[in-house]
Amino acid sequence: MTSASALAPTLAPTLAGTLWPVAETRAARLGRALLLAFAGSLLLTLSAKVQVPFWPVPMTMQTFAVLVLGMSLGWRLGMATVLLYLAEGALGLPIFAGTPERGLGLAYMAGPTGGYLVGFVLAAGLVGRLGEAGWDRGVLTTLAANALGTAVIFGCGFLWLSALIGAESAFTAGVVPFLPGAALKIALAAACLPLAWKLLKR
Repeated sequence: MTSASALAPTLAPTLAGTLWPVAETRAARLGRALLLAFAGSLLLTLSAKVQVPFWPVPMTMQTFAVLVLGMSLGWRLGMATVLLYLAEGALGLPIFAGTPERGLGLAYMAGPTGGYLVGFVLAAGLVGRLGEAGWDRGVLTTLAANALGTAVIFGCGFLWLSALIGAESAFTAGVVPFLPGAALKIALAAACLPLAWKLLKR
């Protein structure tokens, strides 16, 4: 008889797990997870605040950070990191793009960007699971994984905006202007993650 464990997919070590292996004791595992999640939330904050001149609209590096963190940490810790970041924002910390000028806390999160924030959590889980399956080792698979993650982010953002301003306006204002920047960030992730693995192997 085939055991359930034999039918389970084999998971590859994540980039974070290779650089900092999971400890044997529960306390050490918890400490490692908390430190990685906190560091990841700081990276997300920084990526939200840095604007890069781009056409047709300036872009932040936040979706890039979400995708890279998700693939590097794995789905559980990747989602936990994004949830910690959202919790910090819900408490009123000025960690989102455009804060504090555009508001703070739950009021900001309920605004036009709310769907994208939800998408961050789901995308981190998706690409994290694909990273655990080894998709971040090759350029094409990393490209595909990050394209899927980006589609989740844009899909959630579009649905949220559609409820606020209608589907046509949501697509025109909330999707189309950001597609060129998204393509660049997907390509950048597809270059960086496999390169990181090659450097580790050396």
